[in-house]
Order: sequence, then C-alpha cells, then structure tokens
Amino acid sequence: MNAKTILIVDDSFSLRQTISIALKAAGYEVVEAVDGRDALNKLDGRKYNLIISDVNMPNLDGLSFVREAKQNPSYKFTPVLMLTTESGDARKQEGKAIGVRAWVHKPFLPPVLLDAVAKLVTP
Repeated sequence: MNAKTILIVDDSFSLRQTISIALKAAGYEVVEAVDGRDALNKLDGRKYNLIISDVNMPNLDGLSFVREAKQNPSYKFTPVLMLTTESGDARKQEGKAIGVRAWVHKPFLPPVLLDAVAKLVTP
C-alpha cells in the first residue's frame, strides 16, 4: 500500500520540521512548502491526501492559498487542515466557506495533530 502524501505549508522551518517528523514517524510521505506561493507551485498534479497550512505567512497567507488551491480541479476535494495561533471565529467561518475541514491551534502536541490528520486523510 502506498503511503499517503501530505503537503505542509508553513513559513516556520522549526514548525515544518516538527510536523514532518511526526507525520513521517506515523508513516506519511511529506512535501514541504515555505509559504502559500511555494505551495501553489507544488500543486503540480501530484496526489496529496491532505494539506496542512499555516494561516499567517508572508507572500500568500493560508486562506488565500486554500482559495487558489481549490480553484484547481485536481485539488478541489483535497481536505485542508489549518494551523493557527488565532482563535477568532471570523477566520474560521471564512476558512469553512472555502473548504477548510479542521483547525489545530498552535502550539499543539503531535498526538493531537496526528489524530486530526488520521480523521481527514482521504483514501
């Protein structure tokens, strides 16, 4: 069985590393992007079973990235999990409207993230 592939989008190297280590240890393949622009470039036809994105990033923020990613027919139905330090409902409503399926607040414990990932990863 092929490993599920997850795209991680976050401008923090240390956070990408933490997420990547946790996901790889759980058996997932990982592709990393440093911001929304970089992530759009990585939406090159590869199958992603889940996208994990930060909200606040330079160049292209998480919600703008998701909005653009969902315009691509190949990724229209790819589940998205947002990582955020924000707890405001307005951003969550905006995210939900564009297809964000779940939110995990920073700082988080890897088991919490992995539990959310397991519920969202598409077959």
